[in-house]
Amino acid sequence: MPNLNDILIMLPELYLVAAACLLLLVDAFMKAEQPVLLGLNGREVLHWTSILVVLVAIYLVISGQPEQPVRAFGGMFVRDGVAEILKVFALLCVALIFIYARSYLADRKLFVGEFYTLMIFAVIGVMLLVSAGNLITVYLGLELLTLSSYALVALNRDSKLSSEAAVKYFVLGALASGMLLYGMSMVYGATATLDLATLHNAAAHTGVPNLLLFGLIFMIIGIGFKLGAAPFHMWIPDVYQGSPTAVTIFIGSAPKLAAFGMAYRLLESGLGDLSAHWQQMLAALAVLSLAIGNLVAIVQTNLKRLLAYSTISHMGYLLLGLVNAGPEGYASALFYAISYALMGTAAFGVILALARAGFECEEIDDLKGLNQRSPWMAFLMMLVMFSLAGVPPLFGFFAKFLVLQSAIHAGMLWLAIVGAVFAIIGLYYYLRVVKVMYFDAPVEGTELKPQRDPAMRLVLSLNALTLLVLGLYWGPLLGWCKSVFPG
Repeated sequence: MPNLNDILIMLPELYLVAAACLLLLVDAFMKAEQPVLLGLNGREVLHWTSILVVLVAIYLVISGQPEQPVRAFGGMFVRDGVAEILKVFALLCVALIFIYARSYLADRKLFVGEFYTLMIFAVIGVMLLVSAGNLITVYLGLELLTLSSYALVALNRDSKLSSEAAVKYFVLGALASGMLLYGMSMVYGATATLDLATLHNAAAHTGVPNLLLFGLIFMIIGIGFKLGAAPFHMWIPDVYQGSPTAVTIFIGSAPKLAAFGMAYRLLESGLGDLSAHWQQMLAALAVLSLAIGNLVAIVQTNLKRLLAYSTISHMGYLLLGLVNAGPEGYASALFYAISYALMGTAAFGVILALARAGFECEEIDDLKGLNQRSPWMAFLMMLVMFSLAGVPPLFGFFAKFLVLQSAIHAGMLWLAIVGAVFAIIGLYYYLRVVKVMYFDAPVEGTELKPQRDPAMRLVLSLNALTLLVLGLYWGPLLGWCKSVFPG
């Protein structure tokens, strides 16, 4: 039976479960279109309540964080510094998404309670995954995240493209989950334990049986799929393009933090003594991701597909940090995951700000002449594109620098050179977006004006400007990342 201490350790997750259930009841019984509170209708009350719920969860994560790592429920749940920082930024991404998505959802008649409850259940999955102390908890968190994501992708039931994307995501996701579970079963067969700490000790003292390595390979496949690393990337472009943009922004941010957390728990907490084996596997995935992501992105005309292939390349850079297999590498990979989550929310946030009913703003050509129509939005998008490209002094530059440095310190100079070469190649398609906004004439008949939602415009501006601020003052965040990986 769980004791009170276990409940307190897991309080943020339990609070979110209770809040999500309450939101379901509120949505079911509150009249959607009639004024309910302070002149707001039922949907608007649900919207602002959901944002408040997420902000309170961030407070609970930070305020209740213990000084030393603690375990609950027989070691199945771990609360430590790594979990704290990942949870804070995953919840922050969800709060930003709620603010950005309001006008987009309302214009398309998707302003429904399911969006908010599914998103909260998905972030609960993220929080369970990054706090996993057991292979069962890893799988439980992963499935809660992915099943919620499948439903979110299919949120627009009138869109054939969304339905197709959801089916592809479901089929490929089920295949990857099966491979991950198969790998876990092999690891269990080799070590007779599901606990990650016990597994770490068993792997250190029992040698490296072939069954354990066999299971490791399948676990790497599962991690690669969740990261969106090549050659397990085939779902990303179709899901990014087919999903409603309000869902794409989530798929491209918080789950990447969860994937890093899963990789860290499985590879370091569980199989850290096999790093000599999985380092080479991750290096191969990194090279493939950098090559495929950057080269295929060059020929894209759809902005969401371009950002999808950009994601693949960025996951290659994140893997450069993991290849280090040490505190420096993990800190740089965590720093990179956070930077990409903030850049991804800002990039898709601009798309959401410019989209209107009947106009998705999905094509690169849709941004032609944006500087003439909305100079501020063009400036924000330019900041995001330059940060994604790794142009100094923006946030993305220092994130790339740190993972390249960690690869060099791991004795893989060749891998760092590959990363630097593809960073230069990637400049082309990011600069192409900037060129279209600033140097091309506007397309006749298009209305490139941002949504009038003042909360959205303010928060989006802060999100994009944060990329510049953190590019100049990145020390405190990097210090926080390093402090959770003592060594």
